[in-house]
Amino acid sequence: MNWMIGIAVALAGRPDLWRTTARVARVHAPDKWWTQKPYLPIPDDSWMDFRFETAFADAAAHPEPEQFIEYLEWAKSWKYL
Repeated sequence: MNWMIGIAVALAGRPDLWRTTARVARVHAPDKWWTQKPYLPIPDDSWMDFRFETAFADAAAHPEPEQFIEYLEWAKSWKYL
């Protein structure tokens, strides 16, 4: 979870990406996330492992804050989000 703190700090300085972050979270959040611990809209661990393995060739790897900001900038350009 420490990698998420780094991303949160990076996002704090990018208010132009806050709306995109909320939209991405909504799209990737599991159904009825509020009924399951930790009561946050965080995707399932197995899905996250799959995404990290396909992105970094290692399920234990995590994105650097700069990489996540880059992803959000890319996602912002998509009109469906």
